[in-house]
Amino acid sequence: MRYGDVWIIVPTYNEAPVVRGVLERLLERFPNVVAVDDASTDTSAAEILAAGARLVSHPINMGAGGALQTGVDFALMDPQARYFVTFDADGQHRVEDAVAMVDHLRDNQIDVLLGSRFLGTAVNMSRSRRLLLIAGRWFEKLATGMTLTDSHNGLRAFNRSFAEVLNLRMTDMAWATEFLTRAVETKAVVAEFPVTIDYTDYSRGKGQHSINSINIGVDILINRFLRGPH
Repeated sequence: MRYGDVWIIVPTYNEAPVVRGVLERLLERFPNVVAVDDASTDTSAAEILAAGARLVSHPINMGAGGALQTGVDFALMDPQARYFVTFDADGQHRVEDAVAMVDHLRDNQIDVLLGSRFLGTAVNMSRSRRLLLIAGRWFEKLATGMTLTDSHNGLRAFNRSFAEVLNLRMTDMAWATEFLTRAVETKAVVAEFPVTIDYTDYSRGKGQHSINSINIGVDILINRFLRGPH
């Protein structure tokens, strides 16, 4: 199978209303899909199993970064795995974009491919969300030195060599900055790819608030201090 060497990783926390449909659409194209249930308090785990995806469950909530790293560790146990894709459980991402990103990785000397809604399309994105994401780009440039059009997009694809050195330590949403930091530290070849983000009433209701962005920034600075220079 063309995508038998690909693993899709779907961090999941309280996404019971939508996660089954997201996983079923992914499984139409990708045979290897693992959803990490991050100690959900709803029926997300049952919906994951009903969809036919692999289920890995956290006994306690570890945050998006912890769930993503667990999914990567699980996928790495497959010796045939060559490409890894992170995909949100809330229905914002499109399967065809994941397919296109994997194909692009195969055909180019790239280690990490980041989805960008600013190179592509953001359907029904609010003005406040747009401004917050633009501010996030400047923060990531200061924190990592990378200039990107979209630094906080959960749709990302990368090869096995990067997956093996990822080792995320930040368990919350600050994983996005740590992910980029690891790319810089390991001298990975990074590129962006145009994708579509669909903002629905459901996904907007579960989105990050501005105060959470401030908390993430504080977490990143503390983590940077504790890790020390590299």
